[in-house]
Amino acid sequence: MQTNTPSRNSIRLTRRGRLALVATGAVVAGTAVAVPLLILGDDGDSRPTTLVIPGGRRASQVYAAVDKALELPAGTTKKSLAKVELKLPGDADGNPEGYLFPATYPLKEKATPEQLLALMVETANKKFNGAPTAAGAQRNAMNVYQAVTIASIVQAEASSKADMGKVARVIFNRLERGMPLQMDSTVDYALGRSTPGVKERDIAADSPYNSYARMGLPPTPIDNPGEEAMRAAINPTPGDWLYFITVKPGDTRFTADYNKHRSDLAEFSSRQQKGKQEQGQERKEKQAEPGEK
Repeated sequence: MQTNTPSRNSIRLTRRGRLALVATGAVVAGTAVAVPLLILGDDGDSRPTTLVIPGGRRASQVYAAVDKALELPAGTTKKSLAKVELKLPGDADGNPEGYLFPATYPLKEKATPEQLLALMVETANKKFNGAPTAAGAQRNAMNVYQAVTIASIVQAEASSKADMGKVARVIFNRLERGMPLQMDSTVDYALGRSTPGVKERDIAADSPYNSYARMGLPPTPIDNPGEEAMRAAINPTPGDWLYFITVKPGDTRFTADYNKHRSDLAEFSSRQQKGKQEQGQERKEKQAEPGEK
């Protein structure tokens, strides 16, 4: 069983379960398209009637969505945090990240940012503080806040709901073996980026969220996870996996064998390179086509 962490120049876990292989100075990284926050309203209304917060959105994105939904100047919702006492766990130290629960929220005629934030946190407490969740966290030797933190990483890293339990197990296995998590999603959070793109220089960032340089969990959640991710965090799928990579859509591979993982990485890298070459060829062909008259 793998008990040592390979060189940082050899392997690193990336967001959405993909990995980047750093070899001979080249970085191969996946891309992702950010899904916008959805704001829904009745046809013909000038103002939406509900606000939908998808799972995995950061607090900063939720604040922006509330500002937009309530037609307020940018930054208003974030500033409103000073006006409301949110019922957060002590470990949160007043930071609502992780507790702005993803759900559909009604927008009453005189709704305020304070009311919406309080409702989101109240919903999170109802979901997270039930006996099954508390028991699941205790069973894994952690408190609920730590479980929410793990769930937030699972939400950011898993390429599908089916993979969430396995991603959670990788996190637990690495923690139990004293290995750094090496999750690019935490580095993206440290750098304030919403799309993957971690480079070699980024993993040297001086931040408690840098899971390359720091051991253990980040100090807070890195997004606001949904129920599926939370279930995965307290009931991780049994397995000895330490590595995972999405070689292609629908094909995420988990393994405890570093050599097998390097083979999967090579296949991923080859597919990425082939895709870039095909895109380049398509662009050349389009440029070579005669212009329309």
